[in-house]
Amino acid sequence: MGGDSQRLRIEVLGPLRAWRDGNPLPLGPVRRQTVLAALLLRDGAVVSHEQLLDGVWGADPPASGTKVLASHVNPLRRTLDRKGTRHTESVIRSGKGWYRFVLDDVRLDLADLAELGERALRTKASGDPADAAEQLTKALALFQGEPLSQLSGPFAVAERERLLERRRTLRLARLSCLVDLGRYGDALDDLAGLPEADRYDESMLALRMRALYGCERQAEALHAYEDMRRRLSDELGVDPGEELRRVHEAVLRQDDTTLLGATERQVVAVRPPAHRHPVNQLPGDTGQLVGREDELAVLTAPGAGDTVSVVAVDGAAGVGKTALVARAAHRIRDRYPDGCLFVDLHAHSGERGRPAPERVLRRLLRSLGADGSEVPDDLDDLMTAWRAVTSPLRLLLVLDDAADTRQIRPLLPAGPGSRVIVTGRQRLAGLDADRRVTLETLGTGEATSLLRHIVGGERTDREPEATRELVRLCAGLPLALRIVGTRLQTRPAWTLAYLVERMAGDEGRLGELSAGDRSVEAAFRLSYDQLPPEQRRGFRTLGLAPTVEFDVRTPAAMLGRTARDAERILESLVDTSLLQQPRPGRYRLHDLVRVHARRLAEAAPAEAGPAREAALRLYLDAARVASDWGAGGYPTGPGPSGRSFTDWREAAVWLDEAGGELADVVGHAVGSGEADHACWIAEALTDHFVGRGRLHECQAALETALPYADAATDRRMTPALHNCLGYTLTHRARFPEACRHLRTALDLSRERGERHEEGRALVGLGAMTGLGAAGPDSAHVEEGVSVLVAGRELAERYDDHWLVAMASFALGFVRHRQGRDEEALACFRDAHTRGRAIGRPRAMSRALTSNLDLHLYLDPSAARVLFRRVADLIQRTGDVLLHTLTLARLGTAEHSAGNLDAAAEVFRRALAQHGAPDPLEDPDHDRREMDLRCRLGRTYRAAGRPAEAREQFRVALAVPGADRYPKEHKQAVEGLAATGEPVRAG
Repeated sequence: MGGDSQRLRIEVLGPLRAWRDGNPLPLGPVRRQTVLAALLLRDGAVVSHEQLLDGVWGADPPASGTKVLASHVNPLRRTLDRKGTRHTESVIRSGKGWYRFVLDDVRLDLADLAELGERALRTKASGDPADAAEQLTKALALFQGEPLSQLSGPFAVAERERLLERRRTLRLARLSCLVDLGRYGDALDDLAGLPEADRYDESMLALRMRALYGCERQAEALHAYEDMRRRLSDELGVDPGEELRRVHEAVLRQDDTTLLGATERQVVAVRPPAHRHPVNQLPGDTGQLVGREDELAVLTAPGAGDTVSVVAVDGAAGVGKTALVARAAHRIRDRYPDGCLFVDLHAHSGERGRPAPERVLRRLLRSLGADGSEVPDDLDDLMTAWRAVTSPLRLLLVLDDAADTRQIRPLLPAGPGSRVIVTGRQRLAGLDADRRVTLETLGTGEATSLLRHIVGGERTDREPEATRELVRLCAGLPLALRIVGTRLQTRPAWTLAYLVERMAGDEGRLGELSAGDRSVEAAFRLSYDQLPPEQRRGFRTLGLAPTVEFDVRTPAAMLGRTARDAERILESLVDTSLLQQPRPGRYRLHDLVRVHARRLAEAAPAEAGPAREAALRLYLDAARVASDWGAGGYPTGPGPSGRSFTDWREAAVWLDEAGGELADVVGHAVGSGEADHACWIAEALTDHFVGRGRLHECQAALETALPYADAATDRRMTPALHNCLGYTLTHRARFPEACRHLRTALDLSRERGERHEEGRALVGLGAMTGLGAAGPDSAHVEEGVSVLVAGRELAERYDDHWLVAMASFALGFVRHRQGRDEEALACFRDAHTRGRAIGRPRAMSRALTSNLDLHLYLDPSAARVLFRRVADLIQRTGDVLLHTLTLARLGTAEHSAGNLDAAAEVFRRALAQHGAPDPLEDPDHDRREMDLRCRLGRTYRAAGRPAEAREQFRVALAVPGADRYPKEHKQAVEGLAATGEPVRAG
């Protein structure tokens, strides 16, 4: 075996994988792997081109015929052969019309299976069930999931069925040995993990019934038989076979001989020698451990002296659990004079199967000096012996890479003051632990320190930007950082920037995170392969989520499951450390785990497509339901399903929870080739973003979608997105750009006959012209009015209540500026009526606020009560900017009524929330702050509080660029002077 590491090794008992000199080899796309399998599994025989085409493509061969074979075989040769191998010495030989795979120097896991399996079955036949069970366990451990998983084509399908049948034969043999040995609990544990496909397997059920009977669970055995009999009758119309009926009758008769055989237990007392040297099996404390002081403090804290202390450490693959525990164990080993033991339980080993508890206990007993001839075989006897031996001892026992609690419980020592440290990717909820540590990835500073330590400070300091990017790409995962560091150590000619370039994209990122027998993706894959099918599908699907962080609702939609079912799947993935839960109800995948999940999802396109579309549809539903635009605002595209959100509030809150990632959903849709959804979502989010004052995000989302609007099947989208950009840029006071987009929208909508978008463009252009914001045309107020009226008429024709309200709202402002207040009031009343038709507080409150502005001007005493009602209404909408403006008006109304304390309180509230929208998003932010402080200063002055008034006027004048706002600047200067403090010029 010494030369094995230098040979080509190929595995087919799971995903098709290959290694040369211990390094994984990229085998290319699925079809190329299928070609390899069809050559590899012919026992070195010659395979004609026709046989190969039939085996890989079946009844649908490629149009290019045999030429396509070379396009797969040649890359396989380059991958599998050593560099410089001549064509005639390749592992894939060829001649006229044929190929042959030469197996002479290839180590194939299938050959190992044949050797181990045959030996185990011979051992069983010779009457040695104990050795046979151990040999069968090793043979079955060669399977790393479904053989040739994800490969298609007639040959791969047939081989998969053959290998699955071989696995079934070996499983049955092992289960039979376990039952014959009286290890009924172990047999039931193995039977519980069998796939759904074995539900009709009568031989499996017969062994399960025997094991249940051996555990004194006769009733369960009878129920299991009855369930099978009913299924066979209802679904297949047959009765159970002879073997199963015979076991059933034996259970009814309580026939121990037939069911259990002659299994006798013999309890053996095991004693370690009286004088022995304490054993220390701890692994070496090597490598740099960075940023784990808090966790080390928990692991090394003294435990109770009268009990066995159990500490559990969980975390994702590659996060550094073993290194942490080894460091902690070395720090405290002096406290355990009777020995420090270390056991690798191999829960996630790709090369070795999980050791049975019996095997581990025998090893532990021998480690403490027990005579091997005295060590029993039965699990119960071994547990009894282990507890007896350890009861007077003070031990430190490290159990690394545990799969579940059942692996651990038999191994717990009995000596008071002993300590057990358990590591695993699973959160072992069933383990009675005194302390638990969940190990997270490293922060940026700690990750940088680790990389500097491995690569050397001189190289990292020479390329600080590339260092930061490498740390980001490794996402704080110690295993990834160590692999990257090793690659740079062994390639001194590489710059860090060169490695960053090689890691571009998902394929490059995970491909570079592999060195020797260490691979980030392989570590993740081992965790994934051990999940039940439901969790595997859930994990793959999460790789397609449009945002990094999500709640239950998104995966529920993608999986087509209820929220309760989705939450159960998510929580189970949290327990396996594949999924993180940053706060209650919110989940996220680690960056590298997300890349792995996405690659798995993309390998199953039939599953990925509907899941991706369901997620995008959910965001589209939320954005349209939350919008004030109403059904008339979206004349094309799918309408809300009515199942996702009960009302606009729920939808708006859900969108708010997405935070800064909301705009990224549009980019995700673009990257997925979903141009229609990208445009629909960007359009629908516009009202939500503008209402929240998130104008920069709104513009970014729209500009992401706009280049793809012409690729959408919905022809309305191009003018619609130009209209949305005009609307957004108007709120950002970027009027020339807004006008350009609105004019483009107008031209395109008329060209395409999109009258709905024509109305929107007219209202936008008319509002800017009429209100004097559109540059040189601002003097032509009546021209703007006529354009507004034309836009409103179009909106009325298509029942776009929101657009009618906006047109009336803008027209009211124009008339108010002209001094035609009665006409302005009529316009605001019309806007309010339309807002009520929409039924959203923000739609109503916009018109009410403007309406009340006029009431404040015409009748201050009546306005005060109405303003309070409107302020409460607006607060419920989440529109911070509109609420601030309303509070400013309410404060003025209170001041006018003589309620100075109430007015000051309202102004203070307005100032407190004034900073909530990002100042960069609000072009009027500084002017509004000056206005609010002048109002508050005047109220303080009227209330006889000159010092506080002076402070407000001073702060107003200190606002950056205050002299750009002459009206507010003048008010602050005059206010300061009125308090008795002169203002110096300049």
